[in-house]
Amino acid sequence: MPSHRLDNLAVTIEKDGASRFAKASYPIRFGKYSEISTPDYEFQFNLTGDIKFIRGLHAKWRHPSELLKRTDGNDWVFYSLGSVGQKIVTWLGEYYLPCLPYPSNSFWEHNPFTDPDIMTAFGAWSQLYANLCGMRRDGLPGEVKEFLDLVSQNDETALHEKAKRLRSIMGGRPSVLPPDTRHVDYEVIPLMVADGCLYHCDFCCVKSPQPFTPRTRDDIAGQLSRLKDFYGRNLINYKGLFLGNHDALAAGRDLLSMAAGQAIEALRMDAPEIFLFGSVDSLLRAEGELFDYLSRVSSFSYINIGLESVDAATLAAINKPLRVAKVKEAFQKMLELNRAYDNLAVTANFLLGEDLSPGHYQSLAELLGGVPDHLAGKGAVYLSPMMASRNRLALLDNFYEIKKASRLPAYVYLIQRL
Repeated sequence: MPSHRLDNLAVTIEKDGASRFAKASYPIRFGKYSEISTPDYEFQFNLTGDIKFIRGLHAKWRHPSELLKRTDGNDWVFYSLGSVGQKIVTWLGEYYLPCLPYPSNSFWEHNPFTDPDIMTAFGAWSQLYANLCGMRRDGLPGEVKEFLDLVSQNDETALHEKAKRLRSIMGGRPSVLPPDTRHVDYEVIPLMVADGCLYHCDFCCVKSPQPFTPRTRDDIAGQLSRLKDFYGRNLINYKGLFLGNHDALAAGRDLLSMAAGQAIEALRMDAPEIFLFGSVDSLLRAEGELFDYLSRVSSFSYINIGLESVDAATLAAINKPLRVAKVKEAFQKMLELNRAYDNLAVTANFLLGEDLSPGHYQSLAELLGGVPDHLAGKGAVYLSPMMASRNRLALLDNFYEIKKASRLPAYVYLIQRL
């Protein structure tokens, strides 16, 4: 679409971005979006007129490839390239470090939201919004007028209310997304198929206090109806489906297949990427027919399993009610599934902590180092520093040692909520 000049603004309606998510060290916009540029900033909006990205164009902006992103949960995340010497790709498998506005269990604690230049960017967005609301629409092309009206309806209060509405649809806010959702930049449509988890481990900072309970079929159908209305035209910009919450795999083949199939039909998602969490027991109980189904209906499916440790002392210390033999059995099933399916990956989470026993690190290195050659590179493991760690940055040495020993790709688990 051609740009329209409005004083010092360049307005472009419904630009076509990339057709698929790609990993690059420079900004690539995915899907269809609209844009307003000033001499100093670039503001991008989704198809319902919500502000989505802010990027500085002036000389004082930190880096031309860094930007601010607003999530559907109404959080602002700063995408940083890091300082000189930081190896973000090594840590995350991505070129950007998402700096979150809330505590997470990452190794670093960096708050860019105290940076005056970033605060100035938020001020520029507020000023642009005020200018757009006061701008006369006389003589503007119809599509430009319609777009400006949409943006003007979405002030901070409206965006806050939209996020509350999304949480109401789900019955709460997911405290964490599967780490594999990084492959679609954490842009997923959430469909809750179960609540709670099978275990209530002491270390977990995202656990739910309630017992594991599958949602009813009527509840899932109701969510889908409301989600379709919530996302509206913007549905075309989503290629990821998150079947939540903390242990959706335990909901079983019938409920998961029904939920995924109805979501694909109701939301008109053509072979989406599907993401879900699982536990050791739910993975061991899962039937082959479920994996066959996910392989047929998705372009790729990711199932993330919390293994945490293959050391008995560590499992006892974190109050995870499992024996080492069962954790290793789940790990072996993960490898078998990754071998059997080209478009399905089971990934695993393990802990890092300064108070964990030496046996934890030794047994983990041996487990990951013993992966067969023909499976090297299929799937991944995520390493998560415990929230109670006093010096999480020092745990990077442990991370690098495990990564060096592992025959599977190993990354930092960055806890990001919806």
